[in-house]
Amino acid sequence: MGGLRVGVIGLGYFSQFHLDGWLARDDVQVVAVCDRDPARVSRVADQTGAVPYVDAGEMLAVQDLDIVDIVAPPSTHSDLVWLALKEGRTIVCQKPFCTSIEEAEKVVFAAKTRGTRLIVHENFRFQPWHREIRDFLTSGRMGQVYQARFALRPGDGRGPKAYLDRQPAFQTMPRLLVYETAVHQIDLFRFFFGPIRSVYADLRRLNTVIAGEDAGMIICEHTNGVRSVFDGNRLSDHVADNPRLTMGESVIEGEGGSLSLDGFGTVQFRPFGAHNATDVPVKRPINPQAFGGGCTAAGIDHVVDALAGKVPFENEAEEYLAVMHACDAAYVSAETGRKVVLQEGTG
Repeated sequence: MGGLRVGVIGLGYFSQFHLDGWLARDDVQVVAVCDRDPARVSRVADQTGAVPYVDAGEMLAVQDLDIVDIVAPPSTHSDLVWLALKEGRTIVCQKPFCTSIEEAEKVVFAAKTRGTRLIVHENFRFQPWHREIRDFLTSGRMGQVYQARFALRPGDGRGPKAYLDRQPAFQTMPRLLVYETAVHQIDLFRFFFGPIRSVYADLRRLNTVIAGEDAGMIICEHTNGVRSVFDGNRLSDHVADNPRLTMGESVIEGEGGSLSLDGFGTVQFRPFGAHNATDVPVKRPINPQAFGGGCTAAGIDHVVDALAGKVPFENEAEEYLAVMHACDAAYVSAETGRKVVLQEGTG
C-alpha cells in the first residue's frame, strides 16, 4: 500500500472519530498507534493493523511518518509536538491546544523553525451545515450582517455523573465551558465574520460537582462591526433527536434576513419581511452516526487535500493563536467584569 503514513498518539474516547477518518481514505495508511494503556493500544492495533506503541518517543524514532495526529490530553501537547518535530512533516493536534497561550506560542515557533506544519484539529467549522452557512454568507445574500447568536444546549452536564460516560476529565477541569467547548464557537465566529476586536463574558458554574464553569455568555465584537454571542450551558437541551449533533441552535441576522440552524442540522433562510423560511440545502454529506455529522473525518480530509495542494490550509496553529487569545480574554472579562479589548493582530 502507498500513500501518506500516519501515526496516531492518544487512543481515548475521541480518537475513534480520528481513526475512522484516516482509515476511510485510500491514500493514507495508519501505520502506528500509541497510548500509555497497553490493553487499549493492543486492541486498536488489532482493529487497524497498525503497529502498537506505549511510548511516543519510540514510535517517532522507529516509524517514518508523514503525519502525526495527536489526540492526547492538552497537558501532553507541548512535549508530544516537540518529540514529533521534523522537517517536512505535518502534525495535527486536537483542541484544546496546549495548556496556555505561552506554551502554544513556544511550540508554534519551534514548528516554524524546524519546517514542520502544525495544524490544530478544530472540527466544528467542518460540520456540513457550518460549511453551508459560510458559503451562504460569502454569497452576499445576507447583505450586511448585524449580529449572530449560538445557543449551546447539549444537555449532558447534569448531576453527579455528568460527562463520566464519555469524557470524565471534564469533571475536574478548572476551566471547562470556554476552554473546552466555547472555543469551537469562537473559531466559528472568526470563520464566519473575521477577526475579533473585543470580548465580554459572564461565566458561572451550575453543576456544583464539577470544578470549572459550565454556563455563561460571551459577546464578541468583530473588526467589521458584527457582534456574535455565545449563549451556553451544558445542562439544558434543545429540540433534536441527538442534542450533540449540532450541540445547539444558531441564528445570524442581517440586512437580507435571518439565517438559522436547528438541532437536526437544517439550515433555513427567512428574507427580511417574509413570514416563512425556506431550507438552504446542505450539499456536503451528513453522517448522523458520527460526531458533528462527520466533521472529524471532514477535517482530516481537509488536511490531506491541503497537503495535495487542492485547498488552502485552515487552522494552522499560528493562526489559531487568535482563537486562544479570545478565549483567554473571556476569562479575564469574567474575572474583572469588564470588556477586554484585544491587541491588534491577536484576535
